[in-house]
Amino acid sequence: MVDIREAVEPDWPLIYAFYKRISDEGRTYALPPDETSEQARAYWLEPAPYRTVVAEVDGVVVGSAKMGPNRPGRGAHVATASFMVDPDRQGEGIGLALGTHVVEWARSAGYHAIQFNAVVETNEGAVRLWQRLGFRIIGTVPEAFDDAEQGLVGLHVMYLPLAAPGEQDPVQR
Repeated sequence: MVDIREAVEPDWPLIYAFYKRISDEGRTYALPPDETSEQARAYWLEPAPYRTVVAEVDGVVVGSAKMGPNRPGRGAHVATASFMVDPDRQGEGIGLALGTHVVEWARSAGYHAIQFNAVVETNEGAVRLWQRLGFRIIGTVPEAFDDAEQGLVGLHVMYLPLAAPGEQDPVQR
């Protein structure tokens, strides 16, 4: 059972343990390799209108997601989110629980859609997960990510409309 709750300040060292590991792997996030804990904290625990949650299994923090508007001002009706799951806990449904939580949050918060700006195309597990939740790849920027193992690979832009029942998906208009 995955429990999701708002992140609080004492969670940061627990989040940072897997954040740093994922960042250092250089396979899924374009984060600075020399980023300090405080710099990472400022990025991951942004103030409102952004929101950060943690996923717990048996009281242990095993993942986290941050979410909020994709762009300010006239782009704030579209949400975005970022996710990290402890690499030792992948395959346990934690990403699915976090993804489902974010979709439900964005829908209840009145967002029109969710856009992921940079899903590494070689991160096949994440791509499959987002597609399972209804996201579509609407474009790929070639060679936009320098994967630590595979070199230059593409970044997908993924999109999920959150239209109310009876509304038409704006991408299909």
